[in-house]
Amino acid sequence: MTQVDESFRNLFISRDSSWLSFNRRVLEEAQDASNPVLERVKFLAITASNLDEFIEVRIAGMLQRIEEGYGEAGQDGMTPQQLLDQITADMHDFVSEQYQCWNQQLHPALRAAGIRVLGWDELDAPARAAAIEFYQREVDPLLTPITIDPRHPFPRVLNKALCIALLLRRKRKGADAAVLGVVTVPRALPRFVRLPGPTVPVAGFATVAGIRTGDARVDKSIDGTLQASAEPALPEDFIFLHDLIEHQAARMYRGYEIISTAAFRVTRNSNLYFEEEESRSLLEAVRTELHNRRKGDAVRLEIEEDAHPEITDRLRSNFEIEESQVYRTIGPVNLSRLMNLYGDLQRPDLKYPPFQARELRLHRKSEDLFDELRHHDILLHHPYDSYDAVVGFIESAAADPDVISMKQTLYRTSDNSPIFRALTEAAQSKEVTVVVELTARFDEASNIRWARNLEDAGVQVFHGIVGLKTHCKLALLVRRDPDGEIRRYAHLGTGNYNPITSRFYTDISFLTSDPAITASVHSVFNYLTAHSESDDYLPLLVAPLTLAESTIRMIQRETEHARAGRPSRIIAKMNSLLEQSVIEALYDASQAGVEIDLIIRGICSLRPGLRGLSERIRVRSIIGRYLEHSRIFFFANGGAEEVYCGSADWMPRNLFERCEVVFPIKDPGLRNRVRHEILGAQLADTVKTRLLRPDGTYGKLNATLEGSQLPAFSSQEFLMAVAEGKAVAADIPPIPEIGPPAADPAPEPAPSKPKRVRRPRAAEPVLS
Repeated sequence: MTQVDESFRNLFISRDSSWLSFNRRVLEEAQDASNPVLERVKFLAITASNLDEFIEVRIAGMLQRIEEGYGEAGQDGMTPQQLLDQITADMHDFVSEQYQCWNQQLHPALRAAGIRVLGWDELDAPARAAAIEFYQREVDPLLTPITIDPRHPFPRVLNKALCIALLLRRKRKGADAAVLGVVTVPRALPRFVRLPGPTVPVAGFATVAGIRTGDARVDKSIDGTLQASAEPALPEDFIFLHDLIEHQAARMYRGYEIISTAAFRVTRNSNLYFEEEESRSLLEAVRTELHNRRKGDAVRLEIEEDAHPEITDRLRSNFEIEESQVYRTIGPVNLSRLMNLYGDLQRPDLKYPPFQARELRLHRKSEDLFDELRHHDILLHHPYDSYDAVVGFIESAAADPDVISMKQTLYRTSDNSPIFRALTEAAQSKEVTVVVELTARFDEASNIRWARNLEDAGVQVFHGIVGLKTHCKLALLVRRDPDGEIRRYAHLGTGNYNPITSRFYTDISFLTSDPAITASVHSVFNYLTAHSESDDYLPLLVAPLTLAESTIRMIQRETEHARAGRPSRIIAKMNSLLEQSVIEALYDASQAGVEIDLIIRGICSLRPGLRGLSERIRVRSIIGRYLEHSRIFFFANGGAEEVYCGSADWMPRNLFERCEVVFPIKDPGLRNRVRHEILGAQLADTVKTRLLRPDGTYGKLNATLEGSQLPAFSSQEFLMAVAEGKAVAADIPPIPEIGPPAADPAPEPAPSKPKRVRRPRAAEPVLS
């Protein structure tokens, strides 16, 4: 990494520290008693899943760079070793907070609501009998117990597989020293085993609100039978699968004394390493590396806190990890599996109230989507607007004999995707081209399957440009319309073509027949399939060709407007902000007088609120019911306002290492909706907003504004009300005034900064 000038190192927040701050904000939602308890369980599971990915990608990358001798400081002023030491300490603290949340808040709250995750010692005789019967029928046939000795080396434990270690001693007289046994918990089985509930209410159990007196609730017991219970509601009982296996281990290790047992889990380096330019087939190269990923170097050991020291020492020695890489859990290993509890329980009283997305209503009498698009553009804001309109756009094109050709990018999609089915059906009668990104992190295997199935159906499948991920969200149709004209129709989006995630990710979909936009989309597809570069992609901004330069130019344009006394303002909503050249341009704009509001869900390396440098920059993060995923960019532009949406964050990988597309919203009505309804609601949010402080920490909005209590306003709840016809943009309250923080650690005046031009660099491990 290029050495950063000493004078401004501290003007940038560490990427990895900022990511951990983001995961803490997710954990805050798990700790928030105002959220329904099963939603809190889901948030806790998300923090664990997030941490898994962070460790197997980012921490693995740090360890690799240290091993290879990299010692240069990054833009945050820390060497890789210094950063690793700091992040490791923070992660240990974070894991302690996770288990405090489970043990002291969520586990008791679930019990109070009638959902009991029991230990073996808590089971009554009928529950034990049923659990043993389930074990013998469903579990035991899948287990392979191993004893470590000269004839049986340590098994190759797969990445993130939950295992049980056993310290064993032969029962026969004169037995040797204790040996280690290992059993892998089958991934094919549920982590929570449902038990038959008690036949009478349990003392201390509070009847859950939302179940009316006289109602019967039907539960499926461990043996598969249905049992009905009337009010008062009875508890729903579970036991962890690994707990059940541990207490049946004697059946597997006959002739051994079991001294101690402990559940453990190993996280491995999951970066893919292959030379794309030297590969004859990218698909085969990725497939081979996926096999290797499961066996990468160990970077973390999770193990129960009360594990016998000899078990821990032997595992550490086998996996060749340091003590700092051992995470001792005061509770179940692998909290991400709590998501199963959330998904399996049919308890609407313990989840967010259901929400029905608004369906697209066509204004033309023909009820023909293509006729509608010939007259005006359509903008959809998911999940408030149903994703069915996007699916319908693709399905209609596949079935329409007047559609001549279809082109689409696929980065991530869902199993049984209706879009996938439509593309394969369309290939029977028209030209269909799909650009599948094989290296979408952790979706590589499914994308290989999609690519092969599409090819089998007759679709022309491409994998984009060598060295670049295809991250843009584009679909292009060519149609012979009733008037005889051949026109292009396009969908451009900020999110993946995934109808499942569209229900809980906020994203923008844009449907248009605008000749300039659709012609540019066509040029982008030519770039992806033939590496044919155009001199100009306007009105689209395309990475890695024009997006970075255009973004900085638009920020500098606001700077010039401010200096000339013309209207200037920047509002940018994205997932992450890391690119140093963009941050420097924002610092310059702030110094020139531009008011800047950044709505950044995740990582942010910019320090807001520094006097003389960034005091006009405010950074918000909104974590709530829906994952804020849309990228929206507003520029006042001297009064000629511009709004863009797209697939790219302001990160090096998006600007230089991926194919991305950012598109303008030209229609004044749609532009007004994005600026005032969507961005306006986010800026007015006082419930789920956290403000970034100069020191890199975040605080709830009311707490940050020195004790002032603002009226409660949730942007996500408001936008749901808008979709239901219960609210309009005029109902949004005034945006809270947020001045520079009182505590300002920055020197005054701000240090001068050398200018630099960013250029593409070698790829490094990144979070997807």
